[in-house]
Amino acid sequence: MARTAIGCEAVVGSLTPSKKREYRFTNRLQEGKRPLYAVVFNFMDYRYFNVFATVGGNRSFVGHGDSINEIRSQPLKASLVVSASKDESIRLWNVHSGICILIFAGAGGHRNEVLSVDFHPSDIYRVASCGMDNTVKIWSMKEFWTYVEKSFTWSDIPSKFPTKYVQFPIFIASVHSNYVDCNRWLGDFILSKSVDNEIVLWEPKMKEQCPGEGTADILQKYPVPECDIWFIKFSCDFHYNSAAIGNREGKIYVWELQTSPPVLTAKLSHPQSKSPIRQTAMSFDGSTILSCCEDGTIWRWDAVATET
Repeated sequence: MARTAIGCEAVVGSLTPSKKREYRFTNRLQEGKRPLYAVVFNFMDYRYFNVFATVGGNRSFVGHGDSINEIRSQPLKASLVVSASKDESIRLWNVHSGICILIFAGAGGHRNEVLSVDFHPSDIYRVASCGMDNTVKIWSMKEFWTYVEKSFTWSDIPSKFPTKYVQFPIFIASVHSNYVDCNRWLGDFILSKSVDNEIVLWEPKMKEQCPGEGTADILQKYPVPECDIWFIKFSCDFHYNSAAIGNREGKIYVWELQTSPPVLTAKLSHPQSKSPIRQTAMSFDGSTILSCCEDGTIWRWDAVATET
């Protein structure tokens, strides 16, 4: 288990908006009356960067033992997706062949629901996950990569594929003291959030000879008022210049990610947006922000063009 480093104070951002980029409300859709838990833009195919999808009901890959809390695509190999489930596992899939390649669970796995998972942006072998056991775990697929390659040439039915268990992560961090419901890689750093009214940026420092051990250096904190209920997830634009996150009062906070100390770009609110925002989605360049809410609504905000 990684220790949180002592003696280095995290830099905390100010809640005074810089107004470097302003957004205006442009549209609202009512997608039924059921809560919406996820919204995401397509970043995999440049022809469809303006296409987004929402999720509100329970659906599952055949193979998980319970509901799925998040699905992420591998940016370097689009056929691979990873899913985080209530059944305490993370699973790697080949969507072209329908094969479940790897199951990250077991002796060193999560001890409660896995709420979020993310592929490393440049290290194709690395995955980060977090969940209701209050931990963030980093996994490596390097020694199991032959199974990934085999999934692309497998000619038998998917259920006969020799799915492999990955039981031990290479790093475990307890950066938060409560459920961790969202994590994203920012280069080799990790952005994660719990129910503590903030997003935390930290650096995992691993001990090469001691898998699972090391330190977690907390670098920056991005405050998000009234964000003290679980399953509220943030999103980033394609280049990770900004992050947007909602709260339980229907407001959105937009943070710059490439500055220190953190800079709050904008705070978005509307008199009729009162329902908890479960997830936001930033477009490719961050010029559009979508939010999906507990009351089944989708809200759209667009950046205001600056005068030249």
